[in-house]
Amino acid sequence: MNKTTRIIGIDPGLRFMGWGIIDFDGVRLSYVTGGTLKSNAKESLAERLASLYKGLHEVIECHEPQEAAVEQTFVNKDAVATLKLGQARGIALLVPALHGCPVAEYAPNMVKKTVTGSGHADKDQIHAMLRHLLPKAKPETDDAADALAIAICHAHNRGQDRLRSALKAS
Repeated sequence: MNKTTRIIGIDPGLRFMGWGIIDFDGVRLSYVTGGTLKSNAKESLAERLASLYKGLHEVIECHEPQEAAVEQTFVNKDAVATLKLGQARGIALLVPALHGCPVAEYAPNMVKKTVTGSGHADKDQIHAMLRHLLPKAKPETDDAADALAIAICHAHNRGQDRLRSALKAS
């Protein structure tokens, strides 16, 4: 009998932070829920980060994922925007860790390749594969769809993630 693991995928962003939760029993993926946290661009950076923190905390408290996966940030040409995204990403890493979830990180190309077979897939391809892999999922934003893709990527790569960690420790 396979044990089911609840996984939250998080697509970090300062304006919009996507999140998606799936259950994975080692063979089957099941959609649980997903959504997008939004911060108010008129507020200070600290207020926006606090809003994302509170929202993600509530999601994790309510749905109790056991593992988390976060998309890695790519380097942007705009240093200020990259720094702000990094701060939002810090929230995405911190909140699940404070709830006792191990947190894995995945490059955007790895997420796309895992879900669609192509590391350069576009948003439409990701949505199409989500409809196939998680037919009950109807993500309302690209951020929520990306978060579900991140969770799926983790479900398929979580054993390898643990192996890499064990090899680093030895």
